[in-house]
Amino acid sequence: MSDAPSSPLIDLARAYGVATDYWDWKGNHVQVSADTISTVLSVFGVEADDEQSARAALAARELEPWRRVLPRAVVLREGWTPWVALHAPQGAPVTAKLVLENGRTRDVTVVDRYVEPREVDGDLVAETTIELPGDLPLGYHELVVTVGAVVEEPAQGAEAADASDASDADDSGEENAAHIPGTVSAPTEKPKTVESPSTATGSTVEANAAEVEHRAPVIVTPEKLALPKALQDDRVWGLMTQLYTVRSERSWGIGDAADLAELGTWGARQGADFVLINPVHAAEPVATMEPSPYLPTSRRFVNPMYIRVEEVPEIGYLSAAEHQLVEWHSDDARRLNKLAQLDRDGSWEAKRAALRMIFRTERTHRRARDFEEFMAREGQGLIDFATWSAIVVDRGLPWETWPQELRDPRSEAVAKERERLADEVEFQCWLQWIVQSQLADAQRELLASGMGVGVVHDLAVGVHPGGADAWALGDVLAHEVSVGAPPDDYNQMGQDWSQPPWRPDRLAELGYAPFRDMLRTGLRMAGGLRVDHILGLFRLWWVPRGESPKNGTYVRYDHEAMVGILALEAHRAGAVVIGEDLGTVEDWVRDYLLERGLLGTSILWFERKDGSAPRAPETYRSLCLASVTTHDLPPTAGYLQGEHIAVRHELGLLTRPLEEEIAEDDAQREAVLSALRERGLLKANAGIEEQVDALHKYLAWAPSKMLGVSVNDLVGDVRTINQPGTDEEYPNWRLPLADGNHKLVTLDEVMISRRAKRLIRCVNRRDAGPAV
Repeated sequence: MSDAPSSPLIDLARAYGVATDYWDWKGNHVQVSADTISTVLSVFGVEADDEQSARAALAARELEPWRRVLPRAVVLREGWTPWVALHAPQGAPVTAKLVLENGRTRDVTVVDRYVEPREVDGDLVAETTIELPGDLPLGYHELVVTVGAVVEEPAQGAEAADASDASDADDSGEENAAHIPGTVSAPTEKPKTVESPSTATGSTVEANAAEVEHRAPVIVTPEKLALPKALQDDRVWGLMTQLYTVRSERSWGIGDAADLAELGTWGARQGADFVLINPVHAAEPVATMEPSPYLPTSRRFVNPMYIRVEEVPEIGYLSAAEHQLVEWHSDDARRLNKLAQLDRDGSWEAKRAALRMIFRTERTHRRARDFEEFMAREGQGLIDFATWSAIVVDRGLPWETWPQELRDPRSEAVAKERERLADEVEFQCWLQWIVQSQLADAQRELLASGMGVGVVHDLAVGVHPGGADAWALGDVLAHEVSVGAPPDDYNQMGQDWSQPPWRPDRLAELGYAPFRDMLRTGLRMAGGLRVDHILGLFRLWWVPRGESPKNGTYVRYDHEAMVGILALEAHRAGAVVIGEDLGTVEDWVRDYLLERGLLGTSILWFERKDGSAPRAPETYRSLCLASVTTHDLPPTAGYLQGEHIAVRHELGLLTRPLEEEIAEDDAQREAVLSALRERGLLKANAGIEEQVDALHKYLAWAPSKMLGVSVNDLVGDVRTINQPGTDEEYPNWRLPLADGNHKLVTLDEVMISRRAKRLIRCVNRRDAGPAV
């Protein structure tokens, strides 16, 4: 295939939401290669290696809706009355009804709209249009359509028989099933549910088949997500931290759920209304644990390293000898608090040993019931995750090296392994129960202490290609490609994050169940959710495996469905949603997020009105989380001293001479400090601490609903948490909390820090307004 895509290939790609061109960060128009397009299309099972196969695939794509009785899924906003096309063999009797989430049924209206039947695979297929009612409640409903066998033209007197049949149907209680007239005949007998593969969502049209029931999810989402009460009439501030770095004297080498509760309740007494933390998604159950919280093994489940061992209720039932063993493990783990870098593996090894003993001890009846209810609620997803974890403990990683029969979670071999490893599987389920319970308890404590929002969890953009989700979700993820980013000002070679993306077609076929299950875990434990790279709900940069990130392309998602379901789940949880909408953003995306009630993100250093001059804080968006810094930049004291430039230079990441980088950075930083001096916030020759305070006073004038203050800034830390574009070259995600002299700082010391309280005073009176 030539490098330039043919016209049929371009049309085919657009039909699947695959971009064939884009505008790069320099404003240049870029044509995506035919090889990249055909590779991405192959993920959808589409063969387009030449012009002829592309034409054939395009023709098949155009016929696809006619081959399906129902669409894969119908997602609408409350109050909408969408039309839905039904397809069935010409002459086949059809009935349709809506089954609501609460089990009740509703009528659907047939639209007076004639569509010429089409010949599909040798059979004549008719289309009938129905309209969904506009007063459907929010939630997950089902459109149920029953298609019977094709009937012949009615003989003389058939009208009377039809009337008799209709009367029988009414008497049988099927008054909510609409008989579809016109090109599709009315049923001659009561609809029946047939347990067969064709009852799945969007099942295909079958001519001359027995009566078959077809179902499609109908998901009604909020028009706009309402803000939590604390944000409706007020602006709030809160703390931002990487939880694992914030360690108290009682921590086992890693900040945990109890530390979160301690930090949050202290913050509430200072006037804070939320604590935003890093993703707490699950990591590997064995060494070596991936340090990045943004490359988890699962986004639905949680890393049990955040458990505070002493707060597991069953610890009280241990014997004296077992209590002594727990003390020994805790003593070993607390020595890790003195290390200059975090030791996740050492911490988890000690916790796992102690938790194993607690797991084996007795439970009260009510605790046993709670565990059983947790298991029932989480269902097969939890069993799959626990099974994967148990096999990993037994066989190790990567799972791609396991025997072939163990790579399919639904295989008989996996079922046998689950039985063989039953104790470990239950232990992994129990760990999830404990860690999620402790994080939920932390949220309750924060609300009880007076916070208006509480914990805000972070949702990573993807998962590790060798993790539990990649194993359990199968073809719901696209394993032939990975998520990344095209070349930009920060990485001119582009980025490959190695994470397999969602397949938009499979998500729809499953009614977005994996997506909403993932959202529910975080929202159960929080008052808010930050969505990393929320642009990924609109489009993602897909990179074919083995290719340079420059050779990728964008793939579209149904953002109306993805954002709508996110809003629905947040609505049910009473939570706020913050979208990390930094980077290359299409013009309309931020307007759309605003329309749906989702907050955006504003970082002071990135808010410039003409490329260099800082924007006045009064011009910031109201519906956003504003902060001075973020985890991909040094803390503010470090940024003011050019730490980001120094680190990138040492690691060879600069694309221009060091002098040019320093000059540009100094100019941009000085523009901000000059604005502070002009507005009376900063004296000439002020020191770094005073500059940090002044920047937060300046940002406090923004109308932004939420203002974040980094815990690292409270103690004057200068070191970069994460340096993008590096792996082992820099200790990303491994640095515990420390002051400006790299001296380790405990949570206990933060809570009595004069520096911390001084900075908090800068944001604690946001209503004071700008100086005149």
